[in-house]
Amino acid sequence: MLKRKRKLNPNTKPKPKHKKVGMNTVEPIRDLDVLESIKQDLKKSSLRNYGMFILGINSALRISDILKLKVGDLKRADLYIRMTKTGKEITLPISDWLRRELRPLMDGRENHEYLFLSRQKKKEDGVRKHIDRSVAYRIVNRIGRKYGLERVGCHTLRKTFAYHHYKKNKNTAILKDLLGHQDEYHLLRYIGIIQDDINSSVRGWHL
Repeated sequence: MLKRKRKLNPNTKPKPKHKKVGMNTVEPIRDLDVLESIKQDLKKSSLRNYGMFILGINSALRISDILKLKVGDLKRADLYIRMTKTGKEITLPISDWLRRELRPLMDGRENHEYLFLSRQKKKEDGVRKHIDRSVAYRIVNRIGRKYGLERVGCHTLRKTFAYHHYKKNKNTAILKDLLGHQDEYHLLRYIGIIQDDINSSVRGWHL
């Protein structure tokens, strides 16, 4: 049986499509006071979201690697993972502060469980899945809307780490290795330093 096509009302306006920000166009969160406020808000509202956020801004990990972490991964002295995108094996030290902040998310849970659990269950074996990238995006996007931040997305967390690491240490050699960049210019452009320099040199300038 052929389905009858539904007639469209000519007065009905098409719904605008929501376009996600690409990871190469997102910006880091530069303001440390804003970062602290976000942390405090998330800590009160959701330990899972808080843990994902602080792990993102305190490591060089992509969101795809963060979401796949298991409880046992964070119990080791160092975080050892094989990066999903590049296949590169990396070892990252976990600060005492970060481990302490993540502890409430780990207490009473088995090592094989994902750290950032989805509310859904796997039908086959009942094992809880981790949240996916779309959920992580919505979390970061809500943060952006609340604090008036433009051009934010999942990659904002990684760029925020890199931006503040550079501002504190000015060590591009370490950052290039952590982020997988080949040259200094593209690294500084990626983390927003070049844009900062452009803004400071052009803003207020005139002939």
